Amino acid sequence: MAPMPLAVVSSDEFANHLTPPGHPERPERAHVFDAVATAWRTQGGVILAPRAATIEELAAVHDRDHIERIAGTAGRAAMLDPDTFTSPESYGLARLAAGATLVGVDHAMAGHGPALVLVRPPGHHAERDRAMGFCLFNNVAVAAAYARARGAARVAVVDIDVHHGNGTQQIFEDDPAVLYVSSHQYPCYPGTGAVTDVGVGAGRGRTVNVPIEPGAGDDDYAQVLARVVVPILTAFAADVTILSVGYDAHVQDPLAQMQVSTEGYRTMLAMLRACAEATSAGRLVVVTEGGYDLPALGACLDATVDVLAAPASARSAGTAGAPRTSGPGIRGREAAEAALTVQKPFWPL
Repeated sequence: MAPMPLAVVSSDEFANHLTPPGHPERPERAHVFDAVATAWRTQGGVILAPRAATIEELAAVHDRDHIERIAGTAGRAAMLDPDTFTSPESYGLARLAAGATLVGVDHAMAGHGPALVLVRPPGHHAERDRAMGFCLFNNVAVAAAYARARGAARVAVVDIDVHHGNGTQQIFEDDPAVLYVSSHQYPCYPGTGAVTDVGVGAGRGRTVNVPIEPGAGDDDYAQVLARVVVPILTAFAADVTILSVGYDAHVQDPLAQMQVSTEGYRTMLAMLRACAEATSAGRLVVVTEGGYDLPALGACLDATVDVLAAPASARSAGTAGAPRTSGPGIRGREAAEAALTVQKPFWPL
């Protein structure tokens, strides 16, 4: 049997990041991750152990004062803001979550195939100097900076969490070597991610926001990816593509009002994997963010594994260019047209 290209980066230690009772980012999410990793191992798939990010690796994207503040919570429970908490092991686990993405980057950049990184706490809300939105360190930002340090001239970060990744945008908004693309519910927490936010200074045009009205479904997201995200990724031609994947746009998720199905997530992941193969030589790292309905999270992760594990011959040719839609797609069409109008000065759209 030919080796399976996908590596899953996983650890059962992530269940030890504790949050208060009733908090949506709860340890049971890690149990879902463990079940997905166990099923992959049973199929003969590769499981890689994470390592902790070093202080220097964190400092590539975070202020030292911020790192020290999070380190100061080690061994105790703390409330950092009304949504964001630590428990005695959280500092070490946040370093492990950030470091897990680096294991994924090493795997992808070595040409071994895509990596799926199953981590908590999530990361895309963490700013250079602040923890927020359940996030302590910005996992994908650490990964993008690490990929650049390893020789990637251009890195693309695509965020399909239902919430805007304000932290990732802030960290790279003036960096022309890192493309940040986000499709997100708007209005929604944290209130950032306007379509007119395109980056600053040398980074103008390297931030692409596609805010979508609540109620959008599979067809809306497929339109946004096909008309905006894939063409911009193709033009940018990143050496490595990193996905911030939150499964909280799912119709069953309690924290937002989107209507995406499990099959809708399968379509999005297939489109983005096909694009990474065409532009990044298949160097793709998928990192978990949100997703708070446990059955939906498990089903979507199973679909993600299916997409990332399948050889190109087993996937639908043309998925990236001709997604199957399930409705009128009015929200997606309006979101795509608004983003295209703003981004046309920067991209051949």
